[in-house]
Amino acid sequence: MLIDPVFLAALNASLSRIQDQFILLVVTNLFVGSMVGIERTVLPLLGEEQFGLASTSAALSFIISFGFSKAIVNYFAGQIADKFGRKRVLLLGWVVGLFVPILTIFAHAWWVIVFANILLGINQGLTWSMTVNMKIDISKANQRGTAVGLNEFAGYSGVAIMAAVSGYVASSYSLRPEPFYLGIGIVIIGILLSLIVRDTGQHLKIQIRDNATKNESINNLSSKEVFNLTTWKDKNLSSISFSGLATNLKDGMAWGLFPLYFTTVGLSVSQTGTIVAVYPAAWGFFQLFTGVLSDKVGRKKLITYGMWTQAFALWFILFVNSFSLWILGAILLGLGTAMVYPTLQAAIGDVASPNWRASSMGVYRFWRDSGYAFGALIAGIIADLLGVTWAIEIVALLPFLAGVYSRMRLDETLKTVAK
Repeated sequence: MLIDPVFLAALNASLSRIQDQFILLVVTNLFVGSMVGIERTVLPLLGEEQFGLASTSAALSFIISFGFSKAIVNYFAGQIADKFGRKRVLLLGWVVGLFVPILTIFAHAWWVIVFANILLGINQGLTWSMTVNMKIDISKANQRGTAVGLNEFAGYSGVAIMAAVSGYVASSYSLRPEPFYLGIGIVIIGILLSLIVRDTGQHLKIQIRDNATKNESINNLSSKEVFNLTTWKDKNLSSISFSGLATNLKDGMAWGLFPLYFTTVGLSVSQTGTIVAVYPAAWGFFQLFTGVLSDKVGRKKLITYGMWTQAFALWFILFVNSFSLWILGAILLGLGTAMVYPTLQAAIGDVASPNWRASSMGVYRFWRDSGYAFGALIAGIIADLLGVTWAIEIVALLPFLAGVYSRMRLDETLKTVAK
């Protein structure tokens, strides 16, 4: 049977637009991650040196404000996007982000830095959530791991690049304002890219139509029902949420304490910046492979062993005492995080119906990114009481326990796609 050449041309054009859209979203998330990368090396040191913060928990208050604001915005981002469209929410996130570097440059007191990080949390909650959801919208069910892996690779590559660049700029000039000039340029580029990207609402409508079943109660859930399912009722979704919380609790600790720990053991700001950058660089790089791998071997193994790898890496960093081995520890920590990060989000896509997938993703990201705040809060308190080393060692227990929990409770969610 001959295929209509007009239909074939239209199909090829449609596929080409999807590919272009996907690439554009990947590039956009590179700049989304760059906004966080600027702060990874500089802000913990800025709190001590320019604002005279003696308490570790006080110095980490900017991460607490970032974590809670991002978590809350994540929760509502899916619902807002379902109502107003992904592209509008993406643009709104970039507009809010413009105020972050400006406030940091002109901050006269630490509370201004804390407020700027509330805005950064809003920026990240809106922009990163939308790039993830838009990629899932235009991806096939058995390509979700690959799609999310590419998204997270781009985002954490941005984190790593800017963590290294900001550390270099800070050591060459000063901790402020020079590194934050980069942030203004990043926001402008992000706005321009977001203006070009197409909304994915039409793709989502097709998925909802194709997923329609006679049992409407499965597809149409209230916000409260989605929250309860994702948090505790559904054993798969709740296991995924706990692993996400543990992962970012560890990262909130690493973000705040790594610069303090490595400068305390005698490393320079530049060397510390290198280690701080290697961790998200490995995190970003390995996601090129772990997302694809989860589409082939399943989600559960990567989640379980990824959580255990994170715990082992933190204990390894405390055990060794040389720059090269600390680099190796940072790579292992990035590998463990990369094993779980795209896999957890792909697993949400496996379980949740398209009708409430964005909302469920929002609940998951609420719990995951509240880990930043809890990690900084817990690590700061322990560091003030027992020291930075003890704080890192104790926090490492949570990803280990999350790995045990996933091994015992989580089903293999990829098989639900094949049915």
